[in-house]
Amino acid sequence: MQYLAVVLGIFGLELKLKNKIEELKTEGQTEKKCGGFLLIRKYHNRGAFLNTGQERPKLITAISVLLAAVLTVLYILTLGTAGKRLLKWGLTLLLGGAYSNTYDRLVRKYVVDYVSFNLPLGLRKVIFNIGDFCIMIGAFLSVVGYSK
Repeated sequence: MQYLAVVLGIFGLELKLKNKIEELKTEGQTEKKCGGFLLIRKYHNRGAFLNTGQERPKLITAISVLLAAVLTVLYILTLGTAGKRLLKWGLTLLLGGAYSNTYDRLVRKYVVDYVSFNLPLGLRKVIFNIGDFCIMIGAFLSVVGYSK
């Protein structure tokens, strides 16, 4: 039950943050936090990671829904097994992020991204949301947890 609570928590937190960003920020506006290391700004991502496929948003949405459905089935099957805690936590994070971004694609027709890091080499331009971090960390934990 704790895993499901975390999935719902990620989804709920993201929904609240994205709604606030939509309400309070305009695209192109940047707010510096943590001594300028974190940059808060609104960006509408109509594609997948790094705007991949932005010219085909319906395809990206369909893939997002399909992957979320497959992950849900895998998640349900995994929750019923003993052990594999790392895999379960990885899938929990993955699903929380996937549900949030898929919801955006279905309802808003774009994903709201809002945080980047003030780093050199063009990395400053990459804008994320918490769901993206959950997906990345969840994928890593899932791979490690599955292989154990």
